[in-house]
Amino acid sequence: MNQQQQRNNQLQEALSKRFRRLLSGDPNGVPPWLEVVAEGEEAGFFLPTDAPWVVHADFGTLVGGIRALLMQALHPVSLTGVKNHSRYESDPLGRLAGTIRWLTVTTFGSRTAVANEAGRVNRLHTRVTGEYTKGTGETVPYKAADQDLLLWVHIAFTESFLVAHQMYSAREIPQGEFSSGADNYVAQWSASVAPLGLTKCPMSERELENEISAINSQGLLAATVDTQRVVEFIKNPPLPSLAKPIYRLLFDAAVVSLRPEFRSMLGLRAKPRWLIQPATRGVLRFMRLAIGPESPIEDGAIRRLERIGAWPK
Repeated sequence: MNQQQQRNNQLQEALSKRFRRLLSGDPNGVPPWLEVVAEGEEAGFFLPTDAPWVVHADFGTLVGGIRALLMQALHPVSLTGVKNHSRYESDPLGRLAGTIRWLTVTTFGSRTAVANEAGRVNRLHTRVTGEYTKGTGETVPYKAADQDLLLWVHIAFTESFLVAHQMYSAREIPQGEFSSGADNYVAQWSASVAPLGLTKCPMSERELENEISAINSQGLLAATVDTQRVVEFIKNPPLPSLAKPIYRLLFDAAVVSLRPEFRSMLGLRAKPRWLIQPATRGVLRFMRLAIGPESPIEDGAIRRLERIGAWPK
């Protein structure tokens, strides 16, 4: 290996470490849940050829995560829970790391790891209770384990990650036994919320879209002063200065991907899709090249699968 290649590798590793440090909150850039994913003597919910593994391993999740937060801000119960029980303002990266942990362990971990992670989340949910005000002015009690709230969080997440992948990622979603990769993703990812207590959720892309439309038609979704405060925070989080230009593009990409009626409710205007979509694809591709193809999380999960004979070496 010549000196130029060595310098390139060193730069790539430095960028990779900085990126992982930002997402995980670990000062060494080593996700604290890496060991959890690599441990165990059993398979998890998904294999590397399954739709959720493919979608969640892709950088399109960076857009999908922002989009999911915007969608959740439209639901009064979800919004109240975030406002009253979340540290999104005092420790936004810490809250982000907690969400990434659940997503990562559920996608790549063993079934025991998934059960343990769901237990952690469920214990947190027991503290999330209170009241919210409907658009009619009626005050209603809520708790995080309510089926309607779990459903909204799940479908907002699922649609956001699916749409972001469809718009900004090049890798095709495996179709499996379904009529499309999208249907496969929605159906397979439904397994993720059973340990959280959600008993029924959409099993196809059409069911997913219909469920979102039905909730919207009930007049439950709305934008309030609190909504605008959360949206403004999502738009301008306290990130390192070098990360801000890229984040701004990712935010614009999330806005473009929203339904027009939801953009209007959130008070957001989309920039031209013909500009944002190729720019986002290019930036995500560059980020992957700059950071390198290695993924410690995926590598750890695959080593576990190889060790137990669930995946060919």
